[in-house]
Amino acid sequence: MDDRLQELLQDIQQLEDQLLLELQKKKEEFLYEVEEKRVLFDREIRKQHRRLSTGLFRYLSQSKPKHILTAPLVWLILFPALLIDLSVSLFHAICFPLYGIPRVRRSDYIVIDRHYLRYLNIIERLNCIYCGYFNGLIAYIREIAARVEQHWCPIKHARHTAAFHSRYSNFIDYGDAKQFRQRYESIRGSFSDLKPDDK
Repeated sequence: MDDRLQELLQDIQQLEDQLLLELQKKKEEFLYEVEEKRVLFDREIRKQHRRLSTGLFRYLSQSKPKHILTAPLVWLILFPALLIDLSVSLFHAICFPLYGIPRVRRSDYIVIDRHYLRYLNIIERLNCIYCGYFNGLIAYIREIAARVEQHWCPIKHARHTAAFHSRYSNFIDYGDAKQFRQRYESIRGSFSDLKPDDK
């Protein structure tokens, strides 16, 4: 990897570290703590949240008809998502150890914690659980796919993609046949940049 690319990756890491610091400040501002996977609010904040909750009847009466009519379609996608989750998780559990690819920790990607917010009514909480699961699942699958791609085809694309996954910077430039032949074996097994708990 060239020096400029390495600099940019370090800049991204520094920005992510700054983001974590800002998120920590928000925890203090809104008086909550995370213990294991549970979010705990100060008692007074919990009372305020309950007062700000929209009742179910009011929530439904204020909802736009298009939201109510399309809700079953939104929830229908959950079934294929569960099937994909099961399939990819099975592949991950069987093939990663065989290929020597470090496992992806599911809990780093699928985070469901918004249901602790008492200012959300039951429908809002269910929607937040759905979104947390679905977006987390996509991120989890993307990381699995990224590690598989590094193992089988660590070559950058010729065309620009909308987003790069976490392993992409390790890949060989498109069209660089010499580097591909020289570095293929070392790249496909190179996961030393992952934190120890990611392996």
